Amino acid sequence: MKISRTIAFVLAGLALAPLAAHADDDDDKPKVTRSSKNLPELVLGSDKSSYDVNKTDFELIAGQGYRWKITSHGGFEYKFMTDLWRNVWIDQIVINDLEVHMAGAPAWLEFDDGGTILVQFHTVRPGQYTWSVPDLADKGMKGKITIK
Repeated sequence: MKISRTIAFVLAGLALAPLAAHADDDDDKPKVTRSSKNLPELVLGSDKSSYDVNKTDFELIAGQGYRWKITSHGGFEYKFMTDLWRNVWIDQIVINDLEVHMAGAPAWLEFDDGGTILVQFHTVRPGQYTWSVPDLADKGMKGKITIK
């Protein structure tokens, strides 16, 4: 069955109208911006202890772009794992101004020495995700990431 363009546009508009009306009603909800936002940096280890973590929980907005610096203070070999990577669109991973462009998710990020890895991504799927340094999670090197 063939539908005229006018009817197709009207039907598409009707399908989206409830979503647009709902978005206007939710003024206190954080807004998605076109530019990427910086997440607070996650630092693994410190001068005091190789088990320190500066922040455990992160809150993000669905549909928003982010830049997240994950830094190893050194001391241990840290294997950073999260189920977040499988639920976002990764734009690139930057290490020492060298860029890795992705067509899929990494299994983990590994720090053999001190340094920073910057991950740029867009959130896709709302939910609650975990991150950890698996071998050291029982020492407090774990947290959660919530996408609303």
